[in-house]
Amino acid sequence: MRNLTLVLAAGALLNLSLLACTSTTAHAEPAKGTKTKLEGERKLAKTGTAVTTAAIGKPAPNFTLTSATGTKHSLTEFKGKYVVLEWVNYDCPFVVAQYGAGRMQKLQKQMTDAGVIWLSINTGPMGKQGVWEGQALLDRIAKEKAVPTAYLRDPDGAVGKLFGAKTTPHMYLISPEQVLLFAGGLDDKAATSAAEVQMEGSFIEDAYAEASAGKAVSIATPKPYGCGVKYP
Repeated sequence: MRNLTLVLAAGALLNLSLLACTSTTAHAEPAKGTKTKLEGERKLAKTGTAVTTAAIGKPAPNFTLTSATGTKHSLTEFKGKYVVLEWVNYDCPFVVAQYGAGRMQKLQKQMTDAGVIWLSINTGPMGKQGVWEGQALLDRIAKEKAVPTAYLRDPDGAVGKLFGAKTTPHMYLISPEQVLLFAGGLDDKAATSAAEVQMEGSFIEDAYAEASAGKAVSIATPKPYGCGVKYP
């Protein structure tokens, strides 16, 4: 009888051990989909790729792009100044209207004269609408009589995606502390001809005027309009 009791006790202990092992194994295995996510996070950590996306009231994500003249520019080099980002495609009808009326050039000159950094950004690979490189790009900028601080190329769309750029034009305003203050449409009139362009007043001007006066931007995310950004 004593031997039978010992056998039963040993069997119970064995079952408990097996259950513990099974439980540990189940918890050690990541849930479905978690493994892929963890691998992605490890890859991002290894490469140092930024996963931050722009948000109003938050620090603007830094980026480095090459200009039409071959100079590399990073957002952080302009710390201490207001920065305007203008997503541009010179062949988009909405952009053609603004530049055809001279409105965008007027804004560029007006704001850069006030000390603002104006960065025109073109997103898309060669072969997409409104994409040029080298001398052809310099010739087109001259033809448009554009006067930004720099015209930057974003061929793989990484910067456009960081900022959530959807259209051309799509405008952004960044504070001297590099906080995103404004992201949206130039105005509320989606003109497709020079004759329809609203020459006076814009959301980006109002945002800069309020921010530089120490006030909160009252209209920070007006709906953008225009052609879709030409992502790869």
